[in-house]
Amino acid sequence: MTTHRCSWANLANPRYLDYHDHEWGVPCHDERRLFEMLNLEGAQAGLSWETILNKRESYRAAFDGWDAEKIARYDEAKVAELLANPGIVRNRLKVAAAISNARAYLAMRAAGETLDSYLWAYVGGRPLVAQWQDGERPTKTALSDRISKDLAKRGFKFVGSTIVYAYMQGIGMVDDHDPRCFRHAGSR
Repeated sequence: MTTHRCSWANLANPRYLDYHDHEWGVPCHDERRLFEMLNLEGAQAGLSWETILNKRESYRAAFDGWDAEKIARYDEAKVAELLANPGIVRNRLKVAAAISNARAYLAMRAAGETLDSYLWAYVGGRPLVAQWQDGERPTKTALSDRISKDLAKRGFKFVGSTIVYAYMQGIGMVDDHDPRCFRHAGSR
């Protein structure tokens, strides 16, 4: 029996298949992973997700396991170390964004909010199940526009609407699996 997957899933990359089969579109409520994915989606800007996914373990090591408190305290020496690290995308603006995002996230937490409660409130706590045809999913929506604007007001960087929509897909706020994919909500 053939397993149908989304048209974008690279069958030649086991890491990518594992991501598709077990993470993408699966509701996530883990704070650290939500913070990690927000930053990784930002790092993807202008690149392929597969590039970032292949570097994810290097990112975790380089950014102290995505510990926001540590990242918020990074100084110029740490930034220089990151910019010399071949295991991540060595882009000064993207590294600075991760630091800004850690500070914005900590401000959110200090105000009694979590990424989990903040994000999932936009969808009433339940994933939106899309009905796009194979390969026809949008790159942004009115909802990703709203979330993007609000995150930017809160001091988050690299959170444009397209990045936020990809983030929503990655953390399962939106189930955008192709209708024929075995992971689509209608197929399970």
